[in-house]
Amino acid sequence: MRRRLLRAIGFLVFAVLAPVGNARPQQRSGHAPPKAAAQQPAKLLISDDVVAHALTLRLGPLNLPAKTEQGAMLQAPELFWTIPMDGWLISFAAQLVDQKGHALPKSMLEQITLRHTGRSDFLCPNKEEQIYAADSEMYEWPALHGYGYAVQRGDRIRINAAVQNSTAAGYPQSFLEIRVGYQTHARGSAPQALQNVFPVWLDVQQCDDSVYELNPGLNVRSGQFQFMQAGSLLGLRGHLRNFGRRIEVADQARDKPVARLEAQLDSEGRVLSMPIVDFQAVGGYKIASGARLRVTVLYQNPTGRTLPAGATGIAVGYFVPDDAKAMLAFRRPPKR
Repeated sequence: MRRRLLRAIGFLVFAVLAPVGNARPQQRSGHAPPKAAAQQPAKLLISDDVVAHALTLRLGPLNLPAKTEQGAMLQAPELFWTIPMDGWLISFAAQLVDQKGHALPKSMLEQITLRHTGRSDFLCPNKEEQIYAADSEMYEWPALHGYGYAVQRGDRIRINAAVQNSTAAGYPQSFLEIRVGYQTHARGSAPQALQNVFPVWLDVQQCDDSVYELNPGLNVRSGQFQFMQAGSLLGLRGHLRNFGRRIEVADQARDKPVARLEAQLDSEGRVLSMPIVDFQAVGGYKIASGARLRVTVLYQNPTGRTLPAGATGIAVGYFVPDDAKAMLAFRRPPKR
């Protein structure tokens, strides 16, 4: 179970895409928004493996020209998935494939986000609740025994994706596939109900755009969140961009550190990995109603230049509320 938790928390690292127009939610992402592509003929097809209890969301076709960066790539349009059952989403895995179904390099996958249009983020009610995010290194969220993200038939999920192709080969007929494991509500001898879990995003930009300007030299920035729901954190992991050194989370009321997440960098300052703090062995890190957590991020920019949109800092984890019914307050009319 601990290994599954570490993998699951490890993949909770990207954030929501930037808004386009007044009806879109604010950005919570370490990347620039993908280029609009209303003329792209990509569609969403869904298949259900009822034996494996897994849905496959297939988005495409996508044209991936050789040597084309994300900003120059014609991206897929924003698409929507309607949840077909009452139950829980328990796992996610994404990949790009060619027209024959062969897996393409993971490096082509810049970002994927799934956001619940009918739920607000419980820490940032101005944002839609993000339920899955992935990039080229973190594309699988495995099932965590006993936990799931609760959904209802008819819930509407917003899908955004951005891809790039740095390889010398072009792929004109490609598809993005997202495999979603699920469990339906118990009937007869069906499995027991799962405990509801919610992604938690502790962003130094708080409820604003996650990306900010990185100045030369030392950069330190902090944000604060107040939890109005009591519960437990199952674990935390950090998300930084290049030249990021550290994320710290502190419990202000207890005047004690919660997690210190030091980035592993290569010789050029690129983030190779981030550690994970697992609280499950001690029953979770207990959060009282009204508790305030402070997140602080440190960057060291050696380039001597200001890097626009060069930084982001988020500690990401799973939150289990003591009273799941209290989270019903965050349901809202879906945004379009």
